[in-house]
Amino acid sequence: MESLSELENLKEEPLLSKQNSNPKGGFRTLPFIIANEAFERLASLGLMPNMILYLTREYGMQTAEATNFLLLWSAASNFTPFIGAVLSDSYVGRYSMIAFGSMASLLGMILLWLTTLIPMSKPVCNQFTSSCNNSPTTIQLLILHSSFALMSVGAGGIRSCSLAFGVDQLSKRDKDAGIQDSYFSWYYAAVSMSSLIGLTVVVYIQDNMGWTVGFGIPVILMLLATVSFFLASSFYVMVGVKRNMLSGLAQVLVASYGNRLLQLPKEEENGVYHLEKDSDLLMPTEKLRFLNKACIIRNPLQDLTPDGRAVNPWKLCTVNQVEELKALVKIVPIWTTGIMMAVNLSQGSFLVLEASSMDRHVTSNFQIPSASFGTFMIVSLILWVIIYDRIFVPVASKIKGCPARIGAKQKIGVGLLTSCIALASLALVESIRRKIAIEQGYSDEPQAVVNMSAMWLLPRQVLDGLAEASSVIGQNEFFLTELPPSMSSLASTLSGLGTSVADLVASFFLSVVDSVTGGGGHESWLSSNINKGHYDYYYAFICALSFVNFVYFLYCSKSYGPCKSRGK
Repeated sequence: MESLSELENLKEEPLLSKQNSNPKGGFRTLPFIIANEAFERLASLGLMPNMILYLTREYGMQTAEATNFLLLWSAASNFTPFIGAVLSDSYVGRYSMIAFGSMASLLGMILLWLTTLIPMSKPVCNQFTSSCNNSPTTIQLLILHSSFALMSVGAGGIRSCSLAFGVDQLSKRDKDAGIQDSYFSWYYAAVSMSSLIGLTVVVYIQDNMGWTVGFGIPVILMLLATVSFFLASSFYVMVGVKRNMLSGLAQVLVASYGNRLLQLPKEEENGVYHLEKDSDLLMPTEKLRFLNKACIIRNPLQDLTPDGRAVNPWKLCTVNQVEELKALVKIVPIWTTGIMMAVNLSQGSFLVLEASSMDRHVTSNFQIPSASFGTFMIVSLILWVIIYDRIFVPVASKIKGCPARIGAKQKIGVGLLTSCIALASLALVESIRRKIAIEQGYSDEPQAVVNMSAMWLLPRQVLDGLAEASSVIGQNEFFLTELPPSMSSLASTLSGLGTSVADLVASFFLSVVDSVTGGGGHESWLSSNINKGHYDYYYAFICALSFVNFVYFLYCSKSYGPCKSRGK
């Protein structure tokens, strides 16, 4: 986090003076917000890899049962941020949601840690044979399920609001000075770094020091994150909830349908549209004009109260409400382009198969575990963020003589195109690997190691790191900038929601390709025998779809028009 503090140098002296005089918000609050989610990710991801061993050895679960248990936990942890975003934007606010999520995560981790300390909290099992004298009791299962449920709820509270809450702390001059762009980059880099540490260091501690220490470390980290978040409470900017977001969007749909027979005014007329108090919006935009009927005032005496409010908000909405729904609908096409990007990144399990069949030796005495090749992408992502923020931006700004940064849509486009190139390189490497395996007589030996270095897989990992660093950060920046501030928490979860959809799409592609190519007695492209299958064809197929998706993005980007922040 020390590198993050250097972002203050981007500000001019007058700006620094003004921020120092501001008792609330500002750059100083960002490390606390970022650290809170980073430690939560580190703790939860650090628990995942070895949890299958804990459930089978300590609770006597069957492998299938334990796997389903973890899949449900993962699904819940990915879905609860969306629920948390809706609740924070509509009811409780972002600070309260993060505070609640932090406490829930901490309690869940403490409860799980206690299962390693209290013998009666789990059945008596033989850790070497994974056999238990009896099945877990109802109370023991309740404790276990409660700990995971609390961690899922906590993840929803923290992940749904942290990014948006950080934006709340920045003033308009902070954003103009480039602090917001840097915040997005460093936020994602910090979360990725915590994931890397969780998947390596925490897992190593569990393997070598036991469950008590291995589960205790995440508790300590989450405790520090929670305490530090609350200690900075007096410095946070608390943005209140103006209205119920869900009901507000529903009111626009109902009112526009109820007023469908009304004629839209041809020219600007004073008093035609219902305006929100102190709003800068005087009339709705021309896009999706049928929704404008929701805010037309038919009879001021009947439709409005003496203080200017709508008598029935389900028949008359404000211009702001209409524009909020329009903004959400408008970003959907660009949001859909990110699904294919997430499908590309979800092919990591095949990487383990390929790496395990290649020479992974770095020296004669050390070889990289096949499951560790995924960490190269995270390292690449972090390095790309550093290169962009600490080298590219300063150099480009110096050349132009003014602040220079890549726009959000440009970042998404770069990520999508880079992902296509990464898949193309992987298809080429797999084609060569398969050819060598056949030439060496390993057609029927999928576990054999071919005479080809696994380092040839790194170009794909490096490019995927660039793709994710560019595209995902660009998506978060785009959604948070283009959607109204009242929907910021929802905006910060859209990228994750796309990843959830991508998991289903990837599963569909796998099923279809396996079924189509494996029919008629032919070997499927996705055969269990990697040397008999044609994973290179599958990668080429996904690459082709990705390129079509990139062209679709260009069309959506052009149709969308300029962004609010840069006019790009």
